[in-house]
Amino acid sequence: MYRSNTCGELRLSDCGKTVTLAGWVQRARKMGGMTFVDLRDRYGITQLVFNDSDDSDLCARASKLGREYCVQVTGVVNERESKNANLPTGDIEIIAKELNVLSESVTPPFTIEDNTDGGDDIRMKYRYLDLRRPTVRKNLELRHRMTILIRNFLDSQNFIEVETPILIGSTPEGARDFVVPSRMNPGQFYALPQSPQTLKQLLMISGFDRYFQIAKCFRDEDLRADRQPEFTQIDCEMSFVDQDDVINLFENMARHLFKEVRGVELPAKLQQMTWHEAMRRFGSDKPDLRFGMEFVELMDVLKGTGTFSVFNEAEYIGGICVPGCADYTRKQLDQITDFVKRPQVGAKGLVYIKFNADGTVKSSVDKFYTPEVLAKVKETMGAKDGDLVLILSGDNANKTRVQLCTLRLEMGDRLGLRDKNKFECLWIVDFPLFEWSDEEQRLMATHHPFTMPNPDDIPLLDEHPEQVRAKAYDFVCNGIEVGGGSLRIHDSKLQEKMFGILGFTEERAMAQFGFLINAFKYGAPPHAGLAFGLDRFVSIMAGLDSIRDCIAFPKNNSGRDVMLDAPSTIDQKQLDELQLKVDLTEE
Repeated sequence: MYRSNTCGELRLSDCGKTVTLAGWVQRARKMGGMTFVDLRDRYGITQLVFNDSDDSDLCARASKLGREYCVQVTGVVNERESKNANLPTGDIEIIAKELNVLSESVTPPFTIEDNTDGGDDIRMKYRYLDLRRPTVRKNLELRHRMTILIRNFLDSQNFIEVETPILIGSTPEGARDFVVPSRMNPGQFYALPQSPQTLKQLLMISGFDRYFQIAKCFRDEDLRADRQPEFTQIDCEMSFVDQDDVINLFENMARHLFKEVRGVELPAKLQQMTWHEAMRRFGSDKPDLRFGMEFVELMDVLKGTGTFSVFNEAEYIGGICVPGCADYTRKQLDQITDFVKRPQVGAKGLVYIKFNADGTVKSSVDKFYTPEVLAKVKETMGAKDGDLVLILSGDNANKTRVQLCTLRLEMGDRLGLRDKNKFECLWIVDFPLFEWSDEEQRLMATHHPFTMPNPDDIPLLDEHPEQVRAKAYDFVCNGIEVGGGSLRIHDSKLQEKMFGILGFTEERAMAQFGFLINAFKYGAPPHAGLAFGLDRFVSIMAGLDSIRDCIAFPKNNSGRDVMLDAPSTIDQKQLDELQLKVDLTEE
């Protein structure tokens, strides 16, 4: 037996017991004729005491222990004289009688502590050491707990877990596929699934009326803090349901998770907001409702009412009211202006109006507008004395709203209004069914080609498809899209029309989706689904800034696994077997 107890469970009630612990040396320190060692395992830290007067050889060996040595120790539980209130085991220590070094360690490249001295790159390279840190380990334990809660909840709702294939056919609609060459079929390729979308629809046709899967998904797309090339979905599908059925069930699941994991009671019914309303009020289809600063349109107030040509020529003028910030200095205002002019935001400039606490008004456009117009701005914005109004304008309304959204979030961060311990959830509904792609120069499905149009809008499909709303819904929490789904098309003729609008020929549609089209001929039930991003959900619950910290072995921002050094080249023998030719010569 390597251990009788873990390093996190012994208490005063265990005093006098002889125990055996095993773990890693957090730190060792010699004080007079005694050596103290903090021993760590997954469950906590226990202090070991080696006394020179009891066993000088044992104490000498203990004094030579280095950080991260893996050791086994047998000793007697004893009450500590100087207790450590910061440790659950801080009332006791182990008077060591035996020491067995199981494995020595070289000096680790960073400290294995919560406040480590290791940067992101070095910690990702030695991720197996990073995972020893309690803060990282707790994220993985939270992920495990959430997965168990999700499985149990869905099981209680008669869902059945079904695994779908990882090697599937390529479906170029949507993000880029990762492809896998087939040795047995030279010149042909599998794709890794972006989601199990078509497969779970086939399960509905098969009569599995409630399916779920904790599914690995893969997308070859640009990365950011909440994206990885491989990620995990809580993937679900249901038959004989409408939109309200799906929303109600998964709202209950979210409510269950928040209560069990964070002790937070979500409202009895979450708000639903249409896509158009979200864009108008917040410039985003995933609005952060933890704070105000809603957009106020100022076209009627500022366009044509002064000599400021930028506003007079604008298609959209909108502002946010930042409460209590009229005392911002010129330096602070310049910083905000520089922020919105960054390429990532793309605004050409920023107009501010300071409604000072003493009732005076100071603005960057004072000379273009009368005091009466600025007073009208104050009234329209709902501003009070002491507030700061920030205004953006542009010749593209949607683009300007997105810029104003970025500014709003920046101000929320600056003022500390985006509290990670506060949770505001809602559903976004009535998305556009199609969106225009400048790259493809055609309409694309906003979600995917199988999304049901709003029945009220089906007559618009022939002449005005861009006006058609989708029976789609996103679950948003704290400005993050955590999940989304839709009702699916189950009528073959409507699906054919959808493919036609998207520019698919009949031959191309059959080549890519023939298996699904043919399956629809055999009594497809009405069905709908939803997928939550497990990584994102865990990161919100854990209060993390990046999903990488709740994934055991993540990729970096370039999509590389710096620990495994992947992706990498492969042997010529493998390339020959796959009948692939790789040309790495530079042009």
